[in-house]
Amino acid sequence: MERSESIKAVGAAAILGLAAFLTYRFVTRGSGVSEQAFFFDVSEKKLFTAARSSVPPIRGLNGEEEDGLRALVISTNGDAADKTAWKVAYVEKYSPELKRQMQNAQQTGAAPEMGRALALQHRFVRRLSDTQWFAMDSPEAERIVSEWALPGPGGVTPVVCSP
Repeated sequence: MERSESIKAVGAAAILGLAAFLTYRFVTRGSGVSEQAFFFDVSEKKLFTAARSSVPPIRGLNGEEEDGLRALVISTNGDAADKTAWKVAYVEKYSPELKRQMQNAQQTGAAPEMGRALALQHRFVRRLSDTQWFAMDSPEAERIVSEWALPGPGGVTPVVCSP
């Protein structure tokens, strides 16, 4: 009987250890949402990271100029960990008025004065290869923010990358 009780005790200890390990992994696991976001420095032509709460354009890598644009980075081969397949799908910036209101809202906790529909007219996107900006409420902007999600050559659908 002692041998049977020893086996039960070892089994219980193993189950308890496994439960403790799984609980630890669950508690220490991140939310999956990065506090950082990708930005693209126009003059340096380089990606960098900054706080997700930053309102573009922000200061870039090379000084005082606000040429850092929020960037949607995708992996063209479907593997976000493969940095060789990363590509900037598009960049985004806000009008000076919307930027001011968003920063004020972050500081005070109050809602921006500008409504959501009007704010779309003050958010702009473009591809890196474009020279013209398009308001988010335009058909061209809708095309830009969705075209990256189409399967590429070989049928692989790109995925969004995060810092």
